[in-house]
Amino acid sequence: MPDNLLDGAHALYRIGDSGEAVAEIIGKLQRLGLLEPGDHYVYDEATARAVRGFQQQRGLMIDGIVGPQTYRALDDARWRLGDRLLTYVVSHPLTGDDVQALQAKLQELGFAVARVDGIFGPDTQRAVTEFQRNMGLPADGTCGPSTFKALQRIRPMATGGRPDALRANEAVRAAGPRLSGKTVVIDPGHGGFDYGWEGFGLRESDVAYDLASRIEGRLGATGVRAYLSRGRDQGPDELARAAFANETDANLCVSLHTDGSMNPEAQGVATYYYGTDLHGASSSVGEQFAGLVQREIVARTDLLNCRTHQKTWDLLRRTKMPAVRLEIGYVTNPHDSARLADPAFRDVIAEAIVVAIQRVYLPPEQDAATGMLRFGQLTV
Repeated sequence: MPDNLLDGAHALYRIGDSGEAVAEIIGKLQRLGLLEPGDHYVYDEATARAVRGFQQQRGLMIDGIVGPQTYRALDDARWRLGDRLLTYVVSHPLTGDDVQALQAKLQELGFAVARVDGIFGPDTQRAVTEFQRNMGLPADGTCGPSTFKALQRIRPMATGGRPDALRANEAVRAAGPRLSGKTVVIDPGHGGFDYGWEGFGLRESDVAYDLASRIEGRLGATGVRAYLSRGRDQGPDELARAAFANETDANLCVSLHTDGSMNPEAQGVATYYYGTDLHGASSSVGEQFAGLVQREIVARTDLLNCRTHQKTWDLLRRTKMPAVRLEIGYVTNPHDSARLADPAFRDVIAEAIVVAIQRVYLPPEQDAATGMLRFGQLTV
């Protein structure tokens, strides 16, 4: 077993490690066809390459290290639709590729699945129950042999389009253009003993918390209920942060990070939203929100545009509301770190994010050109 720990509790597995857990990881990679069959139980370079390939496929952080999120994703990947009984477990919802395949199939058939995320939650249970009623099956919300057979027999009632996207966009429209009364969770990355990236006298956790506080104040002034996912000295994991956001029943979630690299020339800002090529799953409003945030920051600052990207990180996947994660500059880059150290620059970033939140809800006829809307003009 490796000596290194993540957040003091969860193991990280990397080159040089061995033991039962590493053997399990190697076995899963072999069953997925990412690693050549063979009897070896040491996490070697070939294992690391296979892990990086898996992480790239799954929209995870590509580092060749198996941490808790990659470990869970490997476990999810072993399930195929029909391998096991699927039912809603309130305390510990089932996750896996089989759940994602089920959700995609139900969506194709016209049954309302909130999002194809591979998590068997109450929305999936309701969709299964409705499908069962339509098929004359016992409507218990549990997907067993008879339901699997019915799913295999029936053909999609509609093809093309994204019914989940239509529902999500309609929910945004129905919420109205005013910010007042809406709820937003602001998630400052890292925290506690986890400082994140460090460079030029800056700590990622400190920058993220300061930015979050600036955004919280501005949102509060517009009548938004704004919540921070952690205190200044706290460092919950992503599962806890997602659970907190869900408990608030927020409309949106914004996760704040800075980036870093061993290459001091790496720089720029990027924004991420939930999405994966597996079953075409993605958050349509999350993608729209990410684009708005990215464009507002690029238009108002001199940070390099590293664009928007889809990922399956826990905070993006497990939040019920549209969520984005920002990587705002590199603290390891001389230019970006100098900008991030400037309080006035942080104010510009905070305003850009608040304006992007407002623009999510503005209809086209009320929207403004990117970079033009100011805090004082927001709808309250």
